[in-house]
Amino acid sequence: MKTLVLGLGNDLLADDAVGILAAHELQTQLQGRADVVASALHGLALLDLFIGYDRAIIIDAIQTGKPPPGSIIEISAADLSHVYAPSPHYAGLPEMLDLAKQLGLPFPHDLTIFAIEVADMHTVGGPMTPAVRQAIRDLCRRVRQAL
Repeated sequence: MKTLVLGLGNDLLADDAVGILAAHELQTQLQGRADVVASALHGLALLDLFIGYDRAIIIDAIQTGKPPPGSIIEISAADLSHVYAPSPHYAGLPEMLDLAKQLGLPFPHDLTIFAIEVADMHTVGGPMTPAVRQAIRDLCRRVRQAL
């Protein structure tokens, strides 16, 4: 099974870098088991990254304000709600999944998201929240177990 591990985020924005940093750490840990990619892309621009994979694990920041920062939330594609964006510039994963299906693209049939609850996704050049930074090791362990 061809697997993609995709770490998303912006390494200039405090806690939003968590997906990128986890992907960098996983690149050596998963060598030969999965293709690991770090990306700052979002929306439909991500579509090409998924094509040709049977399985995908996405790592990204989330800010709900419910669990404490550093909490790891596992989400499946079935858990995603279909909120249609007002334009393709704001398209998210549900829209991308629907588009891939409509176009008949070879898209992962098995999709898991590991979202890390963060405290600060907006401070440019700001430090990562200590609880979020400490969660990276556990996050990488969870990704390895999922494989």
